Formats: sequence, structure tokens, C-alpha cells
Amino acid sequence: MVVLDATVVNIALPQAQAELGITDANRQWVLTAYTLAFGGLLLLGGRIADYWGRRRAFVLGAIGFAVASAIGGLAQSGEMLFAARALQGVFGALLAPAGLALLTGLFTEAKERAKAFAVYGAIAGGGAAIGLVLGGVLTQYADWRWCLLVNIPIALIAVFAALAVVPESRAHGDTKYDVPGAVTATLGLVSLVYGFTQAADKGWSDSATLSFIAGGLVLLAAFVIIELRSRNPLLPMRIILDRNRGGAYLFSMMVGIGLMGAFLFLALYFQIVLQYTPLESGLAMLPVTAGVFIAAGLATQLAVKFGPKPLMVAGGLIAASGMLYLTQIGLDTAFVTHVLPAELLLGLGLGFSFVPLSSLALVGVPEHDAGAASATLNATQQIGGSLGVALLSTIATTAVTSWSAKQAVQGPMIQFQALVHSYQVVFAWGAGFLALGAVIAAFIIKATKDDLPTDVAAVHMG
Repeated sequence: MVVLDATVVNIALPQAQAELGITDANRQWVLTAYTLAFGGLLLLGGRIADYWGRRRAFVLGAIGFAVASAIGGLAQSGEMLFAARALQGVFGALLAPAGLALLTGLFTEAKERAKAFAVYGAIAGGGAAIGLVLGGVLTQYADWRWCLLVNIPIALIAVFAALAVVPESRAHGDTKYDVPGAVTATLGLVSLVYGFTQAADKGWSDSATLSFIAGGLVLLAAFVIIELRSRNPLLPMRIILDRNRGGAYLFSMMVGIGLMGAFLFLALYFQIVLQYTPLESGLAMLPVTAGVFIAAGLATQLAVKFGPKPLMVAGGLIAASGMLYLTQIGLDTAFVTHVLPAELLLGLGLGFSFVPLSSLALVGVPEHDAGAASATLNATQQIGGSLGVALLSTIATTAVTSWSAKQAVQGPMIQFQALVHSYQVVFAWGAGFLALGAVIAAFIIKATKDDLPTDVAAVHMG
């Protein structure tokens, strides 16, 4: 449910945007409000679940997620939908780490734990794909609102099952929470994203745009200072200052930008330009997921032989080539000969990246930091996606405006051509970010195959 909600609204977005009167510049908040709150509060949510009680946090997270989903499904304005999505992210940040921690406590025998995490990983990995197809089915045959309302029965089943069969567990020790760290980090990220949004309307040199971007950077700098001085830091700096882990987190952020950007703008291209139905759009996105699963299976074996670095460099470059291939789209591009190979390349590249990335985030981490290290990896990908969607949405809006202004004749066809041009520009930027990830992996990461964790469960937890 948590992973599904990062992608399920992609297909529903055109209908929701039209019904609620959301502007092109602001539509990205439907995605970023969720991923920002989720990524920004994930570390705090894990800490709360550990000390407050993991089953209690899981149940509260699931109930809160259902309530937020109901508010979003009944939204009467863009602002109400944005707020509901942010609330989903808040409760998701409590629900996800609590669920993972419960698995760790329930399955103590090594083989059983490995099986449990394999199932968890398959469900989490499949959630994105299911979200795209389910979003298409619900939008086409019911209404876009059901893409959110469908969470209510799922959450209720999870709550009743947890209360019936899952025992309570909690960590012992210091239960103080780094609330100032969580607040400054989340507000800093929101300010950055809002600054990017303002740039779409007012330009990059506007005082409001610059103020929000500068304010976001100041708040993030304050977060670092707080973490360095706190006795109970949300994110111990020793986790990210390690060369291999720091490189892995930067790479993860670049992948988040590329992945979220590709999913959003491909969905818009399919529905608005190629006139696919919502269901056809969801199915048309599946080759990316197929590529991820194929490459992930291969990468598991190759990582043991070659280590993480070659796979991450190759993965970033393959994914970037897929994005570059997408820059060749047009008003009537054939799916099988053009979009399909590009999606497969993108998926294969991402799959080769995910497996070594998960392992690398845990290299040399003491046991008491393992949870924070894994949560940081997830948070960087969510935050990368949030910043990427905001930045790429602004780039797309600017590209439409500038391209249209240069045309001597205006009309519906020119508007479609302007949209296609904006998607081409966005895919080029996405390719650049993925290639940058490959460069980061090549020059920063030094870990070899001998450095990877041997504990299968630890790898799956990542």
C-alpha cells in the first residue's frame, strides 16, 4: 500500500487535474506532497516505532493512512488533495519502518528471516507495478478517486490481522526523539520544492523563488548542525560521512530523480499526446518494471563476482541511455519500435542499480546503526524523487512556454508539439541525472565484492 501509492496516482493525475482545476505547475504536489512527507519523516517514524511499540505504530500508521486516503478520495480542491497526500506520507513514514521492524522481530532464524524479507522485497518491488495497472483500471472503470479510496479496505484488513496475530515489540534504551532535526529537514525540503514550483510561474530570478530556495538550503544546513550536536541524532553523521555509504546515498538520490521523472512524464505522454486510455497507459509502463525484475535477478549473482561499483556504473549508464532514447518521441511514436526498447533499457539499468545499492548502504555499519542506514537509503530515493519531480515539472512548464512563444502560428497541434518538446527536454535532464549517478559511483565508491554484507537478511532489509 505504501509503495503502491507512490505510483498509483500517476495514471489518475490527468483526470484529477482536470476535475479539481490544478495547474500544470502545481500538479506535481500530488506526488511530491506524499514523497516529501514520507522521505522526510521516515527516520523519525522508525525511531518512534522502536520505542513506542512497533505493533502499535503499525496499527496507528495503517489507520491514519486509511483516513488520509479517504480525505484525498473525497477532495474538492487541489489544496485538499495535496494536504491529504502529505498526511498519507506522514502515516506512511510510521507504517513502513514499523512493518519492517516487526518482520525482523518475528523471524529470528536466519533462513526463515531470509524468506520473509524475500517476500517483503517482492511485494514492495511489485507494488510500483501494481500501482500503475491498478491506477489504470480504477481510473478507467470507476473514478480517479478510487485510486486513493482503495487503501481503506487494504488498511482495515492489515489492522485486524496485526491485532489478531502480531505480538508487540519495542526497543529498550534512550527514547528521546530528535524532533528539531525532523522538522528542519522536512521544512527545508518543502521550501526547496516550493521554490522550484515558484520558478515555473515567476522565473528563476524572481525574489520569491530565490528566497524559498535559499531558505530551504539554510534549513538543511541547520539540520546538519543539529545532527552534529544532538545527543540522539535522527541521522548520525557517521552514517553518511563514510565514503561508500555517502556515494550510495548520492547515487540513490539520482536514481530517484530519474525513476519518478520517467514514470510521471511517460504517463502524461501516453494519455495526453498518444490518447491512451488510463488502463492502456498503466500497461504501457510495465516494461520498465519487467526490466527491473530481469536485471535484479542477474545483479544478485553478478554482485558477488564483480562487486557493487561496476554494476552501479553500468546500471546508471544503461538507464541514462533509455532516457536518451525517450528524447526521440514524437506526436505519433510507435510503442513497440521505440517506447518499448527505451522502457526496457531504463528498467534494466535501474535493476542493476538497486541490488548493489541495497547492499552498499550497509557496508561497515554497526548493528545499532543498521536501521538508520537502511531508512536513509529509502529516504534519499524518496527525497530525490520529490526534488526531481518538482525540478523537472518546472523545466517542462518553462519549455512549453518558451517553445510556444517562438511559433508564428498557434493552435491545438502547436500545443501538442510544445508538450512533446517539453517531455523531450525532461527526459534529457533525467538522462543527465542518471549519468551523474554513474559518475558518482565511479569516482566515490571504493567498496569491492569482499566488503559486501554476507547476511542475506541484511541485504534484503536494505
